[in-house]
Amino acid sequence: MRAARGVGSVALLTLVTACGGGGGGGSVMPPPAGPPPFTSVSQVRVSRPSTFVAGCDGVSTAATLYTNTVAEPYLAVNPTSPMNLISAWQQNRWSDGGAQGLNLAASFDGGMTWTPSNAAFSRCTGGDSGNAGNYARATDVWLTVSPTGVVYALSLSFNGGTLLPGSSSAMLVAHSRDGGLTWSAPIALIQDGATFFNDKGSITADSTDANYVYAVWDRLSGQTAGPSYFAVTANAGSTWQAARSIYDPGAQRQTLGNQIVVLPGDVVLDIFTELGASPVLVRAMQSTDHGTTWSAPVTVSDLTSVGTTDPQTGAVVRDGSDLVSVSVGPGGIIYVAWQDARFSGGQHDGIAMTHSADGGLTWLAPVQVNADRTVQAFTPTIHVRADGVIGVTYYDLRNDTSSPASLLADCWLVTSSDGVTFRESHLSGPFDLDLAPFSQGLFLGDYESLASTASGFLPFYVQTDAGTQVRSDAFIAFPPATAAVQALAGAAGAPFQALAAPAGMTLTPAARQRVMERVRLTRAQRRHQPG
Repeated sequence: MRAARGVGSVALLTLVTACGGGGGGGSVMPPPAGPPPFTSVSQVRVSRPSTFVAGCDGVSTAATLYTNTVAEPYLAVNPTSPMNLISAWQQNRWSDGGAQGLNLAASFDGGMTWTPSNAAFSRCTGGDSGNAGNYARATDVWLTVSPTGVVYALSLSFNGGTLLPGSSSAMLVAHSRDGGLTWSAPIALIQDGATFFNDKGSITADSTDANYVYAVWDRLSGQTAGPSYFAVTANAGSTWQAARSIYDPGAQRQTLGNQIVVLPGDVVLDIFTELGASPVLVRAMQSTDHGTTWSAPVTVSDLTSVGTTDPQTGAVVRDGSDLVSVSVGPGGIIYVAWQDARFSGGQHDGIAMTHSADGGLTWLAPVQVNADRTVQAFTPTIHVRADGVIGVTYYDLRNDTSSPASLLADCWLVTSSDGVTFRESHLSGPFDLDLAPFSQGLFLGDYESLASTASGFLPFYVQTDAGTQVRSDAFIAFPPATAAVQALAGAAGAPFQALAAPAGMTLTPAARQRVMERVRLTRAQRRHQPG
Protein backbone atom coordinates (compact mmCIF):
# COMPACT_ATOMS: atom_id res chain seq x y z
CA MET A 1 0.00 0.00 0.00
CA ARG A 2 1.00 3.61 -0.29
CA ALA A 3 3.12 5.14 2.45
CA ALA A 4 0.29 7.43 3.56
CA ARG A 5 -1.92 4.46 4.27
CA GLY A 6 -0.23 1.46 5.88
CA VAL A 7 -2.20 -1.02 7.97
CA GLY A 8 0.11 -0.46 10.89
CA SER A 9 -0.67 3.25 10.89
CA VAL A 10 -4.18 2.62 12.21
CA ALA A 11 -4.26 1.95 15.93
CA LEU A 12 -7.16 0.36 17.74
CA LEU A 13 -9.21 3.51 17.97
CA THR A 14 -11.27 4.31 21.04
CA LEU A 15 -14.90 3.28 20.77
CA VAL A 16 -17.62 5.45 22.22
CA THR A 17 -20.84 5.10 24.21
CA ALA A 18 -22.60 1.81 24.84
CA CYS A 19 -23.40 -1.34 22.90
CA GLY A 20 -26.76 -1.48 21.15
CA GLY A 21 -29.40 -3.84 22.42
CA GLY A 22 -30.99 -6.68 20.53
CA GLY A 23 -34.14 -4.84 19.50
CA GLY A 24 -35.22 -1.25 20.13
CA GLY A 25 -35.78 1.50 17.66
CA GLY A 26 -33.54 4.31 18.87
CA SER A 27 -33.90 7.89 17.75
CA VAL A 28 -34.51 9.24 14.28
CA MET A 29 -31.27 10.19 12.53
CA PRO A 30 -31.68 13.42 10.52
CA PRO A 31 -29.47 14.12 7.54
CA PRO A 32 -26.08 15.49 8.62
CA ALA A 33 -25.60 19.24 8.41
CA GLY A 34 -24.34 20.52 5.08
CA PRO A 35 -24.01 18.65 1.81
CA PRO A 36 -22.25 15.28 1.85
CA PRO A 37 -18.88 15.14 0.10
CA PHE A 38 -17.94 13.93 -3.37
CA THR A 39 -21.40 13.73 -4.89
CA SER A 40 -23.01 14.65 -8.19
CA VAL A 41 -26.57 13.77 -7.16
CA SER A 42 -28.76 14.19 -4.11
CA GLN A 43 -27.28 11.97 -1.43
CA VAL A 44 -27.88 11.13 2.25
CA ARG A 45 -25.37 9.60 4.63
CA VAL A 46 -27.14 6.68 6.32
CA SER A 47 -24.41 5.29 8.58
CA ARG A 48 -23.30 7.17 11.67
CA PRO A 49 -20.29 7.10 14.01
CA SER A 50 -19.95 3.84 15.89
CA THR A 51 -21.79 3.40 19.18
CA PHE A 52 -20.05 0.16 20.11
CA VAL A 53 -18.26 0.22 23.45
CA ALA A 54 -14.62 -0.87 23.54
CA GLY A 55 -14.34 -4.61 24.09
CA CYS A 56 -18.00 -5.35 23.41
CA ASP A 57 -17.02 -8.38 21.32
CA GLY A 58 -15.47 -10.04 24.37
CA VAL A 59 -12.19 -11.09 22.79
CA SER A 60 -8.66 -9.73 22.47
CA THR A 61 -6.73 -9.93 19.22
CA ALA A 62 -3.65 -8.52 17.54
CA ALA A 63 -5.71 -7.64 14.47
CA THR A 64 -6.45 -4.02 13.60
CA LEU A 65 -9.92 -2.68 14.32
CA TYR A 66 -10.98 0.05 11.92
CA THR A 67 -13.46 1.99 14.01
CA ASN A 68 -16.02 4.09 12.12
CA THR A 69 -15.64 2.10 8.93
CA VAL A 70 -18.56 0.67 7.00
CA ALA A 71 -18.64 -2.14 4.43
CA GLU A 72 -21.07 -4.24 2.38
CA PRO A 73 -24.29 -2.23 2.62
CA TYR A 74 -27.70 -3.63 1.74
CA LEU A 75 -30.97 -1.82 0.98
CA ALA A 76 -34.50 -3.21 0.71
CA VAL A 77 -37.83 -1.58 -0.13
CA ASN A 78 -41.07 -2.63 1.56
CA PRO A 79 -43.50 -3.57 -1.26
CA THR A 80 -46.49 -2.78 0.96
CA SER A 81 -45.20 0.73 1.74
CA PRO A 82 -42.53 1.93 -0.72
CA MET A 83 -41.54 4.90 1.44
CA ASN A 84 -40.35 2.36 4.01
CA LEU A 85 -36.71 1.51 3.27
CA ILE A 86 -34.59 -0.84 5.35
CA SER A 87 -30.79 -0.74 5.31
CA ALA A 88 -27.93 -2.70 6.87
CA TRP A 89 -24.13 -2.69 6.80
CA GLN A 90 -21.00 -3.95 8.52
CA GLN A 91 -19.85 -1.61 11.28
CA ASN A 92 -16.20 -1.45 12.40
CA ARG A 93 -14.30 -3.77 10.07
CA TRP A 94 -11.47 -5.95 11.37
CA SER A 95 -8.26 -6.35 9.35
CA ASP A 96 -8.52 -10.15 9.54
CA GLY A 97 -12.17 -10.45 8.52
CA GLY A 98 -15.68 -9.60 9.61
CA ALA A 99 -16.87 -6.67 11.68
CA GLN A 100 -17.80 -6.02 15.29
CA GLY A 101 -21.44 -5.91 14.32
CA LEU A 102 -24.12 -5.31 11.73
CA ASN A 103 -26.05 -2.06 12.01
CA LEU A 104 -29.57 -1.70 10.66
CA ALA A 105 -31.78 1.32 10.06
CA ALA A 106 -35.28 2.07 8.83
CA SER A 107 -36.68 5.03 6.91
CA PHE A 108 -40.34 5.91 6.47
CA ASP A 109 -39.84 8.96 4.26
CA GLY A 110 -38.12 7.37 1.28
CA GLY A 111 -34.60 7.56 2.68
CA MET A 112 -34.33 11.17 3.86
CA THR A 113 -34.19 10.31 7.58
CA TRP A 114 -33.31 7.05 9.30
CA THR A 115 -34.01 5.36 12.64
CA PRO A 116 -31.23 3.02 13.82
CA SER A 117 -31.89 -0.48 15.09
CA ASN A 118 -30.03 -3.71 15.83
CA ALA A 119 -30.56 -7.44 15.74
CA ALA A 120 -28.59 -9.67 18.10
CA PHE A 121 -26.25 -11.03 15.43
CA SER A 122 -23.08 -10.49 17.49
CA ARG A 123 -22.14 -9.49 21.02
CA CYS A 124 -21.77 -5.83 20.13
CA THR A 125 -25.44 -5.70 19.04
CA GLY A 126 -27.00 -7.76 21.82
CA GLY A 127 -25.83 -11.33 21.22
CA ASP A 128 -25.06 -13.30 24.37
CA SER A 129 -25.24 -16.77 25.90
CA GLY A 130 -29.02 -16.42 26.20
CA ASN A 131 -29.65 -16.17 22.46
CA ALA A 132 -28.24 -17.44 19.16
CA GLY A 133 -26.03 -14.38 18.63
CA ASN A 134 -23.18 -15.12 21.03
CA TYR A 135 -20.50 -14.42 18.42
CA ALA A 136 -17.62 -11.95 18.35
CA ARG A 137 -18.08 -10.88 14.73
CA ALA A 138 -20.69 -10.62 11.99
CA THR A 139 -20.55 -10.01 8.26
CA ASP A 140 -22.29 -10.56 4.89
CA VAL A 141 -25.60 -8.99 5.85
CA TRP A 142 -28.50 -9.53 3.42
CA LEU A 143 -32.10 -8.25 3.53
CA THR A 144 -35.37 -9.24 1.92
CA VAL A 145 -39.03 -8.23 2.37
CA SER A 146 -42.01 -10.54 1.90
CA PRO A 147 -45.16 -9.55 -0.05
CA THR A 148 -46.84 -8.84 3.30
CA GLY A 149 -44.06 -6.50 4.49
CA VAL A 150 -42.16 -8.78 6.86
CA VAL A 151 -38.44 -7.94 6.71
CA TYR A 152 -35.84 -10.69 7.05
CA ALA A 153 -32.14 -10.11 7.77
CA LEU A 154 -29.43 -12.76 7.37
CA SER A 155 -26.01 -12.66 9.04
CA LEU A 156 -22.88 -14.76 8.93
CA SER A 157 -21.79 -14.68 12.58
CA PHE A 158 -18.58 -16.29 13.78
CA ASN A 159 -15.84 -16.71 16.36
CA GLY A 160 -12.17 -17.18 15.55
CA GLY A 161 -10.41 -17.68 12.25
CA THR A 162 -11.93 -19.72 9.45
CA LEU A 163 -11.56 -23.49 10.11
CA LEU A 164 -9.07 -22.88 12.94
CA PRO A 165 -9.21 -24.78 16.24
CA GLY A 166 -11.87 -23.33 18.53
CA SER A 167 -13.62 -21.42 15.75
CA SER A 168 -17.34 -21.53 15.03
CA SER A 169 -19.78 -20.01 12.57
CA ALA A 170 -23.51 -19.71 12.00
CA MET A 171 -26.09 -18.40 9.59
CA LEU A 172 -28.55 -16.37 11.67
CA VAL A 173 -31.85 -14.89 10.55
CA ALA A 174 -34.02 -12.30 12.34
CA HIS A 175 -37.26 -10.71 11.20
CA SER A 176 -39.07 -7.41 11.69
CA ARG A 177 -42.81 -6.81 11.47
CA ASP A 178 -42.68 -3.03 11.92
CA GLY A 179 -40.65 -1.97 8.90
CA GLY A 180 -37.22 -2.53 10.42
CA LEU A 181 -37.67 -0.65 13.71
CA THR A 182 -37.41 -3.72 15.96
CA TRP A 183 -36.16 -7.23 15.33
CA SER A 184 -36.89 -10.70 16.64
CA ALA A 185 -34.28 -12.76 18.41
CA PRO A 186 -32.20 -14.48 15.72
CA ILE A 187 -32.77 -18.09 14.69
CA ALA A 188 -29.78 -20.24 13.74
CA LEU A 189 -30.23 -21.91 10.36
CA ILE A 190 -26.96 -23.74 10.93
CA GLN A 191 -24.23 -23.67 13.59
CA ASP A 192 -20.84 -25.31 13.09
CA GLY A 193 -17.58 -25.72 14.93
CA ALA A 194 -14.09 -25.62 13.48
CA THR A 195 -14.64 -28.46 10.99
CA PHE A 196 -16.86 -26.32 8.74
CA PHE A 197 -17.26 -22.65 7.93
CA ASN A 198 -20.50 -21.16 6.60
CA ASP A 199 -19.89 -18.27 4.21
CA LYS A 200 -21.42 -15.69 1.88
CA GLY A 201 -25.14 -16.15 2.47
CA SER A 202 -28.15 -14.48 0.90
CA ILE A 203 -31.86 -14.52 1.73
CA THR A 204 -34.84 -14.13 -0.60
CA ALA A 205 -38.55 -13.85 0.20
CA ASP A 206 -40.80 -15.58 -2.31
CA SER A 207 -42.54 -12.78 -4.20
CA THR A 208 -45.54 -14.99 -4.96
CA ASP A 209 -46.12 -16.63 -1.56
CA ALA A 210 -45.34 -14.82 1.71
CA ASN A 211 -44.98 -18.12 3.57
CA TYR A 212 -41.76 -19.03 1.78
CA VAL A 213 -38.35 -17.49 2.41
CA TYR A 214 -35.14 -19.03 1.08
CA ALA A 215 -31.60 -18.79 2.43
CA VAL A 216 -28.53 -20.11 0.63
CA TRP A 217 -24.76 -20.01 1.24
CA ASP A 218 -21.57 -22.04 0.75
CA ARG A 219 -20.28 -24.31 3.52
CA LEU A 220 -16.53 -24.74 3.49
CA SER A 221 -14.99 -28.00 4.65
CA GLY A 222 -11.24 -28.17 5.07
CA GLN A 223 -9.31 -26.67 2.19
CA THR A 224 -10.99 -28.64 -0.58
CA ALA A 225 -14.79 -28.46 -0.51
CA GLY A 226 -17.58 -25.89 -0.52
CA PRO A 227 -21.07 -27.10 -1.47
CA SER A 228 -24.15 -24.87 -1.71
CA TYR A 229 -26.29 -25.09 1.43
CA PHE A 230 -29.96 -24.20 1.57
CA ALA A 231 -32.67 -23.60 4.18
CA VAL A 232 -36.32 -22.65 3.71
CA THR A 233 -39.27 -21.61 5.83
CA ALA A 234 -42.77 -22.49 4.69
CA ASN A 235 -44.55 -20.61 7.51
CA ALA A 236 -43.21 -17.06 7.26
CA GLY A 237 -40.22 -17.64 9.51
CA SER A 238 -41.88 -19.38 12.45
CA THR A 239 -39.75 -22.46 11.78
CA TRP A 240 -37.08 -23.33 9.24
CA GLN A 241 -36.40 -26.69 7.64
CA ALA A 242 -33.01 -28.21 8.40
CA ALA A 243 -30.19 -26.81 6.30
CA ARG A 244 -28.87 -29.18 3.64
CA SER A 245 -26.57 -29.37 0.65
CA ILE A 246 -28.25 -28.79 -2.71
CA TYR A 247 -25.13 -28.87 -4.93
CA ASP A 248 -21.63 -30.15 -4.32
CA PRO A 249 -19.13 -29.33 -7.09
CA GLY A 250 -16.67 -31.92 -5.76
CA ALA A 251 -13.16 -31.98 -4.34
CA GLN A 252 -10.93 -28.95 -4.89
CA ARG A 253 -13.96 -26.87 -5.87
CA GLN A 254 -16.46 -24.66 -4.12
CA THR A 255 -19.47 -22.52 -4.84
CA LEU A 256 -19.52 -18.83 -3.91
CA GLY A 257 -22.06 -16.02 -3.85
CA ASN A 258 -25.19 -18.18 -4.04
CA GLN A 259 -28.27 -16.00 -4.65
CA ILE A 260 -31.86 -17.10 -5.10
CA VAL A 261 -34.39 -15.34 -7.32
CA VAL A 262 -38.03 -16.26 -7.84
CA LEU A 263 -39.54 -16.33 -11.34
CA PRO A 264 -43.19 -16.28 -12.47
CA GLY A 265 -44.83 -19.62 -11.83
CA ASP A 266 -42.93 -19.87 -8.54
CA VAL A 267 -39.78 -21.19 -10.17
CA VAL A 268 -36.85 -20.77 -7.80
CA LEU A 269 -33.39 -20.22 -9.26
CA ASP A 270 -30.03 -20.35 -7.45
CA ILE A 271 -27.22 -18.52 -9.27
CA PHE A 272 -23.61 -18.77 -8.09
CA THR A 273 -20.01 -19.01 -9.18
CA GLU A 274 -18.06 -22.24 -9.11
CA LEU A 275 -14.41 -21.85 -8.12
CA GLY A 276 -11.69 -24.39 -8.68
CA ALA A 277 -12.86 -25.00 -12.20
CA SER A 278 -10.78 -23.62 -15.05
CA PRO A 279 -12.26 -21.28 -16.06
CA VAL A 280 -14.41 -20.05 -13.19
CA LEU A 281 -18.05 -20.68 -14.10
CA VAL A 282 -21.23 -18.73 -13.43
CA ARG A 283 -23.91 -21.37 -12.94
CA ALA A 284 -27.67 -21.63 -12.33
CA MET A 285 -29.91 -24.38 -11.02
CA GLN A 286 -33.70 -24.49 -10.82
CA SER A 287 -36.36 -25.78 -8.43
CA THR A 288 -40.10 -25.95 -9.10
CA ASP A 289 -41.11 -27.24 -5.65
CA HIS A 290 -39.84 -24.54 -3.27
CA GLY A 291 -36.38 -26.02 -3.09
CA THR A 292 -37.24 -29.64 -2.33
CA THR A 293 -35.56 -30.84 -5.51
CA TRP A 294 -33.14 -29.10 -7.86
CA SER A 295 -32.08 -29.47 -11.46
CA ALA A 296 -28.49 -30.06 -12.44
CA PRO A 297 -26.70 -26.72 -12.85
CA VAL A 298 -26.36 -25.11 -16.26
CA THR A 299 -23.48 -22.81 -17.15
CA VAL A 300 -24.40 -19.15 -17.57
CA SER A 301 -20.92 -18.06 -18.65
CA ASP A 302 -17.29 -18.41 -17.84
CA LEU A 303 -15.90 -15.65 -15.62
CA THR A 304 -12.46 -14.17 -16.28
CA SER A 305 -11.74 -11.52 -13.68
CA VAL A 306 -8.22 -10.28 -12.94
CA GLY A 307 -9.30 -8.07 -10.03
CA THR A 308 -8.48 -4.46 -9.21
CA THR A 309 -5.11 -3.07 -8.20
CA ASP A 310 -3.60 0.35 -7.62
CA PRO A 311 -2.08 1.32 -11.00
CA GLN A 312 0.86 3.03 -9.28
CA THR A 313 1.75 0.62 -6.48
CA GLY A 314 0.07 -2.67 -7.31
CA ALA A 315 -1.77 -2.67 -3.98
CA VAL A 316 -4.78 -4.99 -4.07
CA VAL A 317 -8.36 -3.74 -3.93
CA ARG A 318 -10.64 -6.37 -2.39
CA ASP A 319 -13.58 -6.05 -4.77
CA GLY A 320 -16.41 -8.17 -6.17
CA SER A 321 -14.15 -10.44 -8.22
CA ASP A 322 -15.59 -13.92 -8.79
CA LEU A 323 -19.01 -12.88 -7.48
CA VAL A 324 -22.15 -12.08 -9.47
CA SER A 325 -25.11 -9.75 -8.96
CA VAL A 326 -28.58 -10.95 -9.99
CA SER A 327 -31.98 -9.34 -10.64
CA VAL A 328 -35.26 -10.37 -12.26
CA GLY A 329 -37.21 -8.03 -14.53
CA PRO A 330 -40.77 -8.05 -15.87
CA GLY A 331 -41.75 -11.30 -17.52
CA GLY A 332 -39.17 -13.22 -15.51
CA ILE A 333 -36.15 -12.11 -17.53
CA ILE A 334 -33.05 -12.79 -15.40
CA TYR A 335 -30.09 -10.42 -15.52
CA VAL A 336 -26.64 -11.18 -14.15
CA ALA A 337 -23.65 -8.81 -13.89
CA TRP A 338 -20.04 -9.36 -12.82
CA GLN A 339 -16.44 -8.16 -13.23
CA ASP A 340 -14.69 -9.56 -16.28
CA ALA A 341 -11.48 -8.89 -18.20
CA ARG A 342 -12.54 -10.54 -21.47
CA PHE A 343 -13.35 -7.21 -23.12
CA SER A 344 -9.77 -5.93 -22.72
CA GLY A 345 -8.03 -9.18 -23.57
CA GLY A 346 -7.22 -9.69 -19.89
CA GLN A 347 -5.69 -6.26 -19.29
CA HIS A 348 -8.28 -5.04 -16.77
CA ASP A 349 -11.80 -5.78 -15.58
CA GLY A 350 -14.91 -4.22 -17.05
CA ILE A 351 -18.53 -4.88 -16.15
CA ALA A 352 -20.17 -7.83 -17.92
CA MET A 353 -23.92 -8.44 -18.20
CA THR A 354 -25.99 -11.28 -19.61
CA HIS A 355 -29.63 -12.28 -19.45
CA SER A 356 -31.98 -15.23 -19.90
CA ALA A 357 -35.61 -15.13 -21.04
CA ASP A 358 -36.34 -18.87 -20.62
CA GLY A 359 -36.01 -19.41 -16.89
CA GLY A 360 -32.24 -19.66 -16.88
CA LEU A 361 -31.94 -22.54 -19.33
CA THR A 362 -30.05 -20.53 -21.96
CA TRP A 363 -28.12 -17.25 -21.76
CA LEU A 364 -26.94 -14.64 -24.22
CA ALA A 365 -23.25 -13.89 -24.68
CA PRO A 366 -22.05 -11.34 -22.09
CA VAL A 367 -21.76 -7.69 -23.09
CA GLN A 368 -19.78 -4.86 -21.50
CA VAL A 369 -21.94 -2.16 -19.88
CA ASN A 370 -19.48 0.20 -18.13
CA ALA A 371 -19.00 3.48 -19.99
CA ASP A 372 -15.25 4.10 -19.75
CA ARG A 373 -13.71 0.95 -21.15
CA THR A 374 -10.11 2.08 -20.76
CA VAL A 375 -9.94 1.82 -16.96
CA GLN A 376 -10.51 -0.74 -14.23
CA ALA A 377 -14.19 -1.07 -13.23
CA PHE A 378 -15.29 -3.21 -10.30
CA THR A 379 -17.98 -4.40 -7.85
CA PRO A 380 -21.11 -4.15 -10.02
CA THR A 381 -24.64 -4.34 -8.67
CA ILE A 382 -27.57 -4.91 -11.03
CA HIS A 383 -31.25 -4.20 -10.41
CA VAL A 384 -34.23 -4.09 -12.76
CA ARG A 385 -37.12 -1.75 -11.98
CA ALA A 386 -40.76 -2.75 -12.26
CA ASP A 387 -40.96 -0.88 -15.59
CA GLY A 388 -38.12 -2.96 -17.03
CA VAL A 389 -35.38 -0.31 -16.86
CA ILE A 390 -32.02 -1.92 -16.06
CA GLY A 391 -29.64 -0.24 -13.63
CA VAL A 392 -26.04 -1.18 -12.83
CA THR A 393 -23.82 0.58 -10.30
CA TYR A 394 -20.06 0.13 -10.11
CA TYR A 395 -16.82 1.84 -9.17
CA ASP A 396 -13.98 2.75 -11.51
CA LEU A 397 -10.59 4.46 -11.43
CA ARG A 398 -10.91 6.89 -14.37
CA ASN A 399 -10.13 9.91 -12.18
CA ASP A 400 -7.12 8.41 -10.45
CA THR A 401 -3.84 10.27 -10.92
CA SER A 402 -0.20 9.29 -11.15
CA SER A 403 0.36 10.44 -7.57
CA PRO A 404 1.31 7.60 -5.20
CA ALA A 405 -0.34 9.48 -2.33
CA SER A 406 -3.93 8.43 -3.08
CA LEU A 407 -6.07 6.02 -5.08
CA LEU A 408 -9.08 7.91 -6.45
CA ALA A 409 -12.32 6.07 -7.23
CA ASP A 410 -15.79 7.12 -8.39
CA CYS A 411 -19.20 5.48 -8.18
CA TRP A 412 -21.40 5.35 -11.30
CA LEU A 413 -24.88 4.26 -12.41
CA VAL A 414 -25.69 3.13 -15.94
CA THR A 415 -29.30 2.64 -17.04
CA SER A 416 -30.97 1.09 -20.08
CA SER A 417 -34.51 0.35 -21.19
CA ASP A 418 -33.47 -2.26 -23.77
CA GLY A 419 -30.18 -3.77 -22.59
CA VAL A 420 -28.45 -2.33 -25.67
CA THR A 421 -28.24 1.44 -25.27
CA PHE A 422 -27.04 2.73 -21.89
CA ARG A 423 -26.58 6.12 -20.29
CA GLU A 424 -24.18 6.80 -17.44
CA SER A 425 -24.71 9.02 -14.38
CA HIS A 426 -22.03 10.04 -11.91
CA LEU A 427 -23.10 9.25 -8.36
CA SER A 428 -20.07 10.10 -6.27
CA GLY A 429 -16.33 10.73 -6.25
CA PRO A 430 -13.53 10.92 -6.67
CA PHE A 431 -12.83 9.70 -3.15
CA ASP A 432 -9.62 8.21 -1.81
CA LEU A 433 -9.84 4.44 -1.75
CA ASP A 434 -6.58 4.39 0.21
CA LEU A 435 -8.66 5.50 3.22
CA ALA A 436 -10.67 2.26 3.19
CA PRO A 437 -9.94 -0.42 5.79
CA PHE A 438 -7.38 -3.00 4.67
CA SER A 439 -8.65 -6.59 4.89
CA GLN A 440 -6.58 -8.60 2.40
CA GLY A 441 -7.06 -5.58 0.16
CA LEU A 442 -8.61 -2.11 0.35
CA PHE A 443 -12.16 -2.97 1.31
CA LEU A 444 -15.50 -1.28 0.67
CA GLY A 445 -17.21 -4.66 0.42
CA ASP A 446 -17.53 -7.70 -1.79
CA TYR A 447 -20.87 -6.19 -2.84
CA GLU A 448 -22.86 -2.95 -2.74
CA SER A 449 -26.63 -2.51 -3.15
CA LEU A 450 -29.19 -1.13 -5.60
CA ALA A 451 -32.96 -0.98 -5.19
CA SER A 452 -35.79 1.07 -6.71
CA THR A 453 -39.24 2.52 -6.25
CA ALA A 454 -41.63 3.75 -8.92
CA SER A 455 -39.85 7.11 -8.83
CA GLY A 456 -36.40 5.77 -9.67
CA PHE A 457 -33.30 3.86 -8.66
CA LEU A 458 -31.89 3.93 -5.13
CA PRO A 459 -28.15 3.20 -5.14
CA PHE A 460 -26.76 2.34 -1.69
CA TYR A 461 -22.99 2.21 -1.51
CA VAL A 462 -19.89 2.86 0.60
CA GLN A 463 -17.27 5.51 0.04
CA THR A 464 -14.40 6.77 2.15
CA ASP A 465 -14.69 10.07 3.97
CA ALA A 466 -12.72 13.25 3.36
CA GLY A 467 -9.59 13.78 5.44
CA THR A 468 -6.62 11.59 6.27
CA GLN A 469 -8.14 8.99 8.62
CA VAL A 470 -9.23 5.51 7.58
CA ARG A 471 -12.98 5.95 7.62
CA SER A 472 -15.97 5.10 5.41
CA ASP A 473 -19.73 5.55 5.38
CA ALA A 474 -22.81 4.21 3.59
CA PHE A 475 -24.78 6.62 1.40
CA ILE A 476 -28.09 6.44 -0.41
CA ALA A 477 -28.28 8.41 -3.65
CA PHE A 478 -31.30 9.82 -5.46
CA PRO A 479 -30.40 10.09 -9.15
CA PRO A 480 -32.97 11.63 -11.54
CA ALA A 481 -35.66 9.13 -12.42
CA THR A 482 -35.36 8.95 -16.20
CA ALA A 483 -32.71 9.34 -18.85
CA ALA A 484 -34.56 12.37 -20.26
CA VAL A 485 -34.54 14.09 -16.89
CA GLN A 486 -30.88 13.20 -16.42
CA ALA A 487 -29.99 14.70 -19.78
CA LEU A 488 -31.85 17.93 -19.00
CA ALA A 489 -30.11 18.11 -15.63
CA GLY A 490 -26.72 17.50 -17.18
CA ALA A 491 -26.32 14.51 -14.88
CA ALA A 492 -25.92 11.84 -17.53
CA GLY A 493 -23.42 11.28 -20.28
CA ALA A 494 -24.08 10.58 -23.92
CA PRO A 495 -25.74 7.25 -24.75
CA PHE A 496 -23.39 4.35 -25.43
CA GLN A 497 -23.86 0.82 -26.68
CA ALA A 498 -23.32 -2.39 -24.76
CA LEU A 499 -20.30 -4.04 -26.33
CA ALA A 500 -19.58 -7.71 -26.99
CA ALA A 501 -16.03 -8.97 -26.67
CA PRO A 502 -14.21 -8.48 -29.98
CA ALA A 503 -14.58 -11.48 -32.29
CA GLY A 504 -11.67 -13.86 -32.00
CA MET A 505 -10.27 -12.21 -28.87
CA THR A 506 -8.82 -14.71 -26.44
CA LEU A 507 -6.89 -14.21 -23.26
CA THR A 508 -3.14 -14.54 -23.54
CA PRO A 509 -1.41 -17.18 -21.41
CA ALA A 510 -0.19 -14.35 -19.14
CA ALA A 511 -3.75 -13.03 -18.76
CA ARG A 512 -5.06 -16.51 -17.98
CA GLN A 513 -2.39 -16.80 -15.33
CA ARG A 514 -3.62 -13.52 -13.80
CA VAL A 515 -7.17 -14.89 -13.79
CA MET A 516 -6.07 -18.02 -11.94
CA GLU A 517 -4.02 -15.95 -9.49
CA ARG A 518 -7.13 -13.93 -8.77
CA VAL A 519 -9.14 -17.12 -8.18
CA ARG A 520 -6.51 -18.32 -5.72
CA LEU A 521 -6.67 -14.96 -3.96
CA THR A 522 -10.47 -15.11 -3.79
CA ARG A 523 -10.38 -18.59 -2.30
CA ALA A 524 -7.73 -17.49 0.21
CA GLN A 525 -9.86 -14.48 1.19
CA ARG A 526 -12.88 -16.70 1.72
CA ARG A 527 -10.95 -19.25 3.79
CA HIS A 528 -8.88 -16.82 5.84
CA GLN A 529 -10.77 -13.51 5.84
CA PRO A 530 -14.56 -13.87 6.09
CA GLY A 531 -16.46 -11.28 4.03
